[in-house]
Amino acid sequence: MQPPSWTNNHPSLIVRRGSNLESKVTMADVLAALQQAKSTSKSDAALRTLSLISIDHWVSHYYLFLLPMLFPFLKAQLGVGYIELGLAITVTGVVSALTQTPLGYIVDHLGARKILLLGLVIHGGAFILLAVHLTYAWLIGCAVLFGIANSVYHPANYAILSEHMDDARMGRAYAIHAFAGFLGGAMTPAIAAALTTTVGGTGALLVSGAMGPMIALLMIMIGVPDAGAKHTQDRAKAGKTSIMTPALITLTVFFMLLGLSSAGISNFGLVALMNGYGESFSTANIALTAFLGASAIGVLSGGFLADRTRRHGQVAAVCFIIEAAITLVIATVTLAPVLLVAAMTAAGFLGGIIVPSRDMLVRNAAPAGAAGRAFGLVSTGFNFSWILSPILFGWIMDQNMPRWVFGASAGFMIVTVLLALWTDRKTVEPEPKLAQP
Repeated sequence: MQPPSWTNNHPSLIVRRGSNLESKVTMADVLAALQQAKSTSKSDAALRTLSLISIDHWVSHYYLFLLPMLFPFLKAQLGVGYIELGLAITVTGVVSALTQTPLGYIVDHLGARKILLLGLVIHGGAFILLAVHLTYAWLIGCAVLFGIANSVYHPANYAILSEHMDDARMGRAYAIHAFAGFLGGAMTPAIAAALTTTVGGTGALLVSGAMGPMIALLMIMIGVPDAGAKHTQDRAKAGKTSIMTPALITLTVFFMLLGLSSAGISNFGLVALMNGYGESFSTANIALTAFLGASAIGVLSGGFLADRTRRHGQVAAVCFIIEAAITLVIATVTLAPVLLVAAMTAAGFLGGIIVPSRDMLVRNAAPAGAAGRAFGLVSTGFNFSWILSPILFGWIMDQNMPRWVFGASAGFMIVTVLLALWTDRKTVEPEPKLAQP
């Protein structure tokens, strides 16, 4: 009789060598270890993918806000006025609006990875070109490149996330992705000021431009996964799928109204509070900062909420109703500074919560194999809001109606509630997959 031995993974079990029990226990241990290793490997790959996609979303928002931060430098160097400089922003917005959906189609057919890498290189390279050829003509030409590159991120990013993130954690993945974009925009003024002070305006363009190609290289080295166009059959199927569905068209309008409601407060809230409410610059600045900061925190919170419900339209509607009510109070009542900051904080937080549910609505409405085109189409709504909001809210301020900055924003929120509820009824969400342990 052979002495008993301890198994590696189950030391509490004593089996005889060569027995059937030992064979069964060992096989079970091997299978369990392989399953756990596979789960861990998949989880690590998803984390790497989310990190890379969030980094490129950070730089996309940094690039989006960089040019306005350099307006004083560009005005002095080019000898033009702010109207001419503003035209460059308009050109970027118009080009983005025209190219967003076509690039979504390209993402679905050629693959998201190569289009994303190309977009990063073009975006960064355009800033480097502007630094080397600092003329107004080159500024407008580079603005066209900015618009094309800016159209890449949403279709490519969301296609990759939708394909490689666990369904049970998709809301949180979207939230982290969106938060990275918020953070990139929030950090732009400080980074641009630091670069301009240390290396000058031209140096700021060169250093910032180098970020895009460097992140593209990082993605190649670490290995960002692809999405869309997995094989010929998928491409053929995706090519026959129409994205012009009532739900996606409605979501495009939803995105435009959402952009208009937030852009009015973000871009004109400071001057509206000072001119219409008699608030000091310090109080108005604190209130707006609280609004923007709470929005970013709300995005992260909304990710957890989006993973715990399938009624994303209802989540968005409830948050919008409360945010609209708070915004209407700000529009009609002159609040004490403390109450004003509290109201702006609450409104920003509720607006942030909506973002992951908004993205889940698009994912659920997207036909199979068409995530890039679906997100490209609905993101066009943001481009239209980017073009329209300065005209609309600038006109409101020129008419000396600063309170209507908040009143109009609340109106857009109320209309958006109806669209969110309608879209929630029209989208069919797949059964969620269980999260891996």
